[in-house]
Amino acid sequence: MRIRTETTEHTQADVELAGRFDAHEVPEFRASVDGLIAGGHTDLWIDLGNVVFIDSTALAELVRLSREVGETGRLRLGPVSDPVRVILELTALLPVFEVEDGPRPRAGAGGS
Repeated sequence: MRIRTETTEHTQADVELAGRFDAHEVPEFRASVDGLIAGGHTDLWIDLGNVVFIDSTALAELVRLSREVGETGRLRLGPVSDPVRVILELTALLPVFEVEDGPRPRAGAGGS
């Protein structure tokens, strides 16, 4: 899996994933996002648009992250690939997350 992170405004960070998001990749993902949170980035945008497979360990990690940042920040998923959306629907986790269909809106680009 490829993980790309980008910090934007003071508390905002984007994390783009590509490939398989499974138990083998969770430690690297956790280290990346925990580092962002430790740096004060609590408004996280997780781009799953290029994820071709997600397993239960990765889903549990997203739930953990949602709970962690939900106390002081915000977690949004967007976009999500069809395979990820299907798994979120089948596991009844889709309503747990704030899912956006497009890229993160940018200030000055019609977003807020």
